[in-house]
Amino acid sequence: MKRGREVKSNVIDLASERGRRRLGEYERKILAVIDSNRRALGRLYATGLLFTRQGSRAGRDLLLAHQHLLKVVDLLGQLSDWGDVGAASELREPPRGAEIVALYEELDSLLERTNQLTTRTGDFLATLARD
Repeated sequence: MKRGREVKSNVIDLASERGRRRLGEYERKILAVIDSNRRALGRLYATGLLFTRQGSRAGRDLLLAHQHLLKVVDLLGQLSDWGDVGAASELREPPRGAEIVALYEELDSLLERTNQLTTRTGDFLATLARD
């Protein structure tokens, strides 16, 4: 008895794929904020406003936003490590659902705070440009 051609099928884990996409979205957001902060800091320096009281405050806000982004990058690294199939090690137990939700909530709050700081700096630069 002859068998027909064997068909190989790929199995896709939808939860892993959703997780990868979600991490990709966070990475895009981070890159956009980093670019925005870089431009704002460049404008502060180029205009000499960085050396004024308001400009130095805006520079500190951008530095704080950068610190938030470093935390976000660390959290993203943790999430992507846990999402990799090969990353399961004996040293670290994969997080439970509640832990993952807490990490995503922390990511969202850090990104929101970073966005507020960047927006405040952008508003400051916009008012000076009009003057």
